[in-house]
Amino acid sequence: MSSKTASGVQAPADLVQVGFVFGAYGITGGVRVRPFNSEADALLHATTWWLDKPSLRDVEVKRAKLHGGDVVTTIVGMTDRNEAEALKGAAVFVSRADFPQLQEDEYYWGDLLGLAVQNQQGESLGIVADMMSNGPQSILRVEYEADGKAQERLIPFVSQFVIRVDKDAKQIIVDWGLDY
Repeated sequence: MSSKTASGVQAPADLVQVGFVFGAYGITGGVRVRPFNSEADALLHATTWWLDKPSLRDVEVKRAKLHGGDVVTTIVGMTDRNEAEALKGAAVFVSRADFPQLQEDEYYWGDLLGLAVQNQQGESLGIVADMMSNGPQSILRVEYEADGKAQERLIPFVSQFVIRVDKDAKQIIVDWGLDY
């Protein structure tokens, strides 16, 4: 998503959508953002966000904090609730370079999408099409084709089943059978 904004500023090529503006917060121009990730670490860590409303533009984040599952923030230069309300529905992007560093064996969901999933016997189980959470754990949604029809497998993304993630080889090795 590399493009110039209305002000002529070059948008980073590594923008990742991390949430959307859910509405205003308070009377002085605060914004409430619904994050795609419950920890909202990218939103809380980055000092520059990119909003796509009315057109793609960068904004400087003065302060951001978690509040009831959402992120509430103050944007530099925004002082009016009406300005904040006008942003409702805007997609919020953060440069991947601004994401916090992960510990070993931690992954951003977006990094797992498109990886091939194979079991320990070398059998292909499909491709990671999506990730989801059931609360205590993340789940790989793996798509494959069987008998000419699209199918899916849901594999818990926990160490009991996930043996290795090799991002360089674009592959995840799991302890999972074809008939599970």
